[in-house]
Formats: sequence, structure tokens, C-alpha cells
Amino acid sequence: MLVDGKLYIGTSRNPDDSMNKGEYLDLKFGNRHGLITGATGTGKTVTLQVLAESFSNAGVPVFCADIKGDLSGVAAMGEPKGWVTDRAAQIGFTDFAFQEFPVIFWDLYGEKGHRVRTTIAEMGPLLLARLMDASEAQEGVLNIAFKIADQGGLALLDLKDLQALLNYMGEHATELSSQFGLISKSSVGSLQRGLLMLEQQGAEHFFGEPALKISDIMRTTNDGRGAISVLAADKLMMNPRLYGTFLLWMLSELFEVLPEIGDPDKPRLVFFFDEAHLLFNDAPKVLIERVEQVVRLIRSKGVGVYFVTQNPLDVPETVLAQLGNRVQHALRAYTPREQKAVKTAAETFRPNPAFDCETVITTLGTGEALVSTLETKGAPSIVERTLIRPPSGRPGPLTDAERQAVINVSPVAGLYDEDLDRESAFEILTARAKQAADADAARKAEEEGRAPPDDKDSAAGRWSLPGFGTDSDDDNRRPTTKSSTTTTRRSGYQRETVIEAAMKSAARSVATSVGRALVRGILGSLRR
Repeated sequence: MLVDGKLYIGTSRNPDDSMNKGEYLDLKFGNRHGLITGATGTGKTVTLQVLAESFSNAGVPVFCADIKGDLSGVAAMGEPKGWVTDRAAQIGFTDFAFQEFPVIFWDLYGEKGHRVRTTIAEMGPLLLARLMDASEAQEGVLNIAFKIADQGGLALLDLKDLQALLNYMGEHATELSSQFGLISKSSVGSLQRGLLMLEQQGAEHFFGEPALKISDIMRTTNDGRGAISVLAADKLMMNPRLYGTFLLWMLSELFEVLPEIGDPDKPRLVFFFDEAHLLFNDAPKVLIERVEQVVRLIRSKGVGVYFVTQNPLDVPETVLAQLGNRVQHALRAYTPREQKAVKTAAETFRPNPAFDCETVITTLGTGEALVSTLETKGAPSIVERTLIRPPSGRPGPLTDAERQAVINVSPVAGLYDEDLDRESAFEILTARAKQAADADAARKAEEEGRAPPDDKDSAAGRWSLPGFGTDSDDDNRRPTTKSSTTTTRRSGYQRETVIEAAMKSAARSVATSVGRALVRGILGSLRR
């Protein structure tokens, strides 16, 4: 029943229960995206595992989130017992064989997999604003913060970097507003409180270095199988906004990093977005528009995106229209909203004259689904009532010992497990504040007739951000009784240290260009 170039999903049947034919997903249409929907307990997770296994065997890397821990069993060989063998016999799956798959476990918290991080700079202002539920005015201040960091050579890597920059902006709001537009101290304060809330929710584990390399979720094994990256999301689901924003960040990175390849013979990567409603809940219109744009365009980069959710109404119509491969498990129809969902799901399929979709959706059994995939010339196939094939890996979770054994032999073992904390905005601005305090003390000592401390690094100008004002500006605003000789000496030193600062900023820009690549990543032009 296995066919080259196609993924076997299951076997369709006629209303009289006689077996009909195999249902397949054509690999060359695997990047045309898909949707897996159905009520809790109807078999969505098993369908996801079946598709992930099939893509892996076809040499396509897979990334998926494991909401309940049930997907982790794909790393272990299945066992001939229970419903697995019964289903294989029921559908006549004579080629069925048990198998274990190459799996890389990931975890934002580093507890059930390798750490997953990105930098504040790579996340970008739009998604950070979404993560903090920022208002339009606060999002504007956040965009200014990224502009200041970019021009001032300040690497934004983790939460404390952004916190330090916001502190700086609050203290210099007046002079910065004249250059970048209004910076309200109340907006800055709200953003600082938002960062505190993120820290309390565990987001500090996500921001920092070493940042995840997209190439590490696109690995293949020596025998040509695609690695299945499984994100442990059981704890992450306690913070659904962080979960949705993280997966959207990954989609955005794939969109920006991968080159255009048109329509390949098979996808370069398949991305399963479980609990997809968390991405769209309370999302602003501009974000939904950008998601729709990414979904529409990312297929030409060889990436297939499959949304998994309970209700097709969870996905906006503009996004739903981009999803060509559909697997619809049973839905309940007790409330008006559920009845609307059933009708919506039925209307998205190419009708089958043998049965009424709207009626069948409410009567499907566990592990049974309505399936329609793209076929010749990309047209959707007639919907079929299908029994989903059993997975070859183990259904259900691994034990802790089994999971750890897989982590220990992972190809990325040791690459992401240790934190890095190089010089970035926090260290630079902290040092600048100290130098400013030292310079102020030296100035007061000189005015009182005492010798200033012998510290060549005490000049605050050394740490001034290019173009954002220096302490010499403060001197010009203050009344002074210093002699012209002293003023000349100071202004000469100030010019020297600004040049010095610019040279250091340029060197730092080269050294940290990847971490500060503000023009990459988040949803195209909205990175800025």
C-alpha cells in the first residue's frame, strides 16, 4: 500500500463499510499546508504522529509541539498490541512495520529537551509587543528602543538588556523624544512592568544565547530520514501567549532565512502548529494579516505548515484558504457555535455524492476522519471517509529514562545546554552609568579645588551613545566658572573619547552582527 512519492494516510470506505482505497498525501504538494481538526479524543494526535513519521521516512525534517507528552513515543519502536494491530488488520495494511524514528527533543525550560533560545533582537518589536500585550503607543516606544539599539551599537540579547535600555530611555526621554518622536515615561513604565511579568512567567529562559540555529531543526540522518524535532510544550502551555509567539517567531525565521526554491519534489521542512487557536486569540488585525502573508509565501521556500486545532473556526478565513490538505476528525454539534463549526468544516471539502459531510462529521468514530488532499494540478480531491492508519512508533509518552537516553545521543547535545552572557546592552549601559557618575564626581571635586581621581576611563563621553547626546551637552547647559583653559582641555578630551566610542561600536557591530540583525526575521518589514 506504500507508494513512492506519496504518504499513506489511511483507507477510505463506503457508507456500507466495505473497504475502498488508500488515501495519500502527494509529497510534491506537502508544502501546500494543511489542517487537522477535531474534538478532544477523536484522534488528532495520532494523525499528527502518522504524518510526522511518514514525512520523516520520506527524508523531510519535521518540527512539532508536544502538548501532552503523547508525541514523545515516536522516538521508540511501536509494539504489536491493542488497537494498533487491530487497525492495521482492519484496513488491510499489509506493509505495516514497527519502527523508531530519529527525534530531537527541545524545551524552552531545558527540562525535557535541549534549550531553545532566541535573542530579543531576533524576536523583534512586533512579536515582543504581542507577547507583552502592549498598546499601540507602547509598541511605538518599543520600535524606538530597537532603533536606538541599532544606531548605538547595543546588542539586545536577553530581558535585562531591554530593561536597561528602557531605563536609559526613561532617564533621557526629553532629549530622545526630540530625535525619535514622543517617548512617554508612562509607556516606558508600562513596558518595564510587562518585562517583569514575562520574567515571572519564565520568558527569561527563552531569551539569550546561544540562539537556536534554524539548520538544527532541518537535519537528516545518514540513512536519509528527516529528524523529528519535538518541542516539550506541556509546561509552556501554562503561558499560551508565549507558546503562540514562540512558534510564530520560528515561522518568521524560516520565512526570512530560507531561500526561494519554488515547488520542490518534497518539502524541505514540515511545521506542525498544535493548539493553533492560541496564535490567533485576541491577535491584532495587522498580526493576522502578516501570518496570512507568511503562510501564503513560505510554501515557495519549501516549508509546509499544518495547523492542528479543535475547531476550524479557530483559524481565520484568510489563513484557512491557504490550507490545501485537510483531515477532519469528529466534531460535536450541541451549541450554535459548534453547529456553525460543523457547517464550516463541511463546506471546505470538495463534496462526495456518496454521503453528506455535515451529517458524517458528527458521527465519525475515534481514529476516523474525512480526508481531502491535493492531487493532480493542485486541485483538492473528493472528500473520503477514512480510517487513519496506525503509527509505526509507540503511541503515547516515553518514560523519563527513555527521553534522557535520546537527549544524550542527540546530534545537538552540548550545543545549547550552557548559557552564554557576552557583553551587550546591559553591560554597556551599566558601565556608561558608572562612568557618568565618576565623571560627575571628578567635576565636583575640581570645582571645589580638589584633584580629580586619576582614572582615564572616568570620562562619561566614552560611554555616550553616538548621536544621542553626551555629558558635554550637560556641561553646556550648566552655568560654569571654569577657565577657558580648562574648558578647552575638556572639549579636546571629549572629542577624542567620542571617536574612541565610535570605533568600539563599529568593532562590536561586526562581532555581533548575527545577534543584532534587526532587519531579519520577524514577519518581514514589521521587524522594524
